[in-house]
Amino acid sequence: MSEFEGEGLSNEDFEKSLKRFEEMISSDAPQFFDADELEEIIDYYMQWFNIELAKKAIDYATEHYPYNSSLKIKKAQYLSSQHNTRDALTLLNEVEEVESSNSELYMTRGYIYSQIGLSEQAIENFKKAIPLSEYKDEVYVAIGVEFLNDEKADDALYYLKKAIKLNNENDVALNELSLCFELTGKSEEAIQFYESYIDENPYSYYAWFNLGISYNRIGLYEKAIDAYDYAITIKDNFSSAYFNKANSLAQLDKYIEAIEVYRETFKHEEPDANTYYYIGECYENLTQYEEALVNYNRAIKLDPAYADAWLGVGIVLDYQNRITESIHYIKKAIEINPHMPEYWYVFAEVQHKLGFLEEAASAYLRVIELGYNEFDVYIDYAKLLYDGEYYKDCEKILAEGITKFPDAPELYYRMSGLQMELGRKQDGLTFLENALELDYDKHTELLEYLPILEQDIAVMQLIQSFKK
Repeated sequence: MSEFEGEGLSNEDFEKSLKRFEEMISSDAPQFFDADELEEIIDYYMQWFNIELAKKAIDYATEHYPYNSSLKIKKAQYLSSQHNTRDALTLLNEVEEVESSNSELYMTRGYIYSQIGLSEQAIENFKKAIPLSEYKDEVYVAIGVEFLNDEKADDALYYLKKAIKLNNENDVALNELSLCFELTGKSEEAIQFYESYIDENPYSYYAWFNLGISYNRIGLYEKAIDAYDYAITIKDNFSSAYFNKANSLAQLDKYIEAIEVYRETFKHEEPDANTYYYIGECYENLTQYEEALVNYNRAIKLDPAYADAWLGVGIVLDYQNRITESIHYIKKAIEINPHMPEYWYVFAEVQHKLGFLEEAASAYLRVIELGYNEFDVYIDYAKLLYDGEYYKDCEKILAEGITKFPDAPELYYRMSGLQMELGRKQDGLTFLENALELDYDKHTELLEYLPILEQDIAVMQLIQSFKK
């Protein structure tokens, strides 16, 4: 009960009112409650999702105070929670006809419009509440969140900053701001904002936490770790700060430290699948494969639909040359999320290793169809086709890759090698020239792929001509 405190009643008086109300319901013996008491009782039941008692409190309130605007608004909120938005809006229109200066009327209507996806109407109503509300910062947050829902992050940023300016302890605004800065790509501005905020509020762990996120976003992992450490110093059970600090340590390849910090989160909250997954990933990067498998499997046990963890097991088994076993786990990841091109990529590579060229080719095609946005799939798919002696298809795939990634020298080098192997030396030299113009240093990859070219005078002369 301690988490609820009525605006009008003391906590002790509210508990007495609540107890009286529940006794009245159970005994069916009439009791008197004033309108303010009923408002707080309804709020309490709605807050704790006790819909049955909320309905009884609303019915009692409607019967005894049929013209009370505040209680009508509570009923509209209840109706909205039950997805009866039409009746809720009708009731609010009735309230507006007799009391148009009630901020809660417009806030409630705004939330209902938001609930049914009418962002413009929601924002219009929230704005009507601004001059009427005692808590303008909360109204600005509502507007900011609605703009976020409508994918208008710049507008959201403007209103959330206004909320912070009015109430610098509004943690919701601080957290939503972090998302706005991410969506707008304004990482430098985010850092300036949080640093300025911290100058005035040095003990705000939320601000230090969000500063850490902002540093992490632009790759300043050491600074991010320092910021998370400040957040942890202020609030030593702040599990999200431990988790993010561990992520930053992992980005710096400090995997052993990262594992320790990930485990620190378990002291402050129940172990979760996500944390076990990242611990597994750290062990994988340390090539401690048995520990990686243990943690990936812990993630799967906690969340059987965690596709990345299934994939992680498959990849580690592949590293251990347990390729046939790995297929089961990779297929499971794909079954859970068939639209992830990375999963199909791993599946293609493993099928290629097992010699199932048709299955691998189909998987590579799926990777491309799903919009995988890196050139390496064309290199690997071409290698598969080359290994199967499908030289025309190999050439076609490399050509497609070059069309899609015209700045990837690796594709030109590989096409150059293929052309020379097919006896089209002039075409090969042309592709080689294009590749050298894009990146001279990568010519060593061509010579590793086709060491015989080191004996070719024309090839070596062309390479030498690009040497600085």
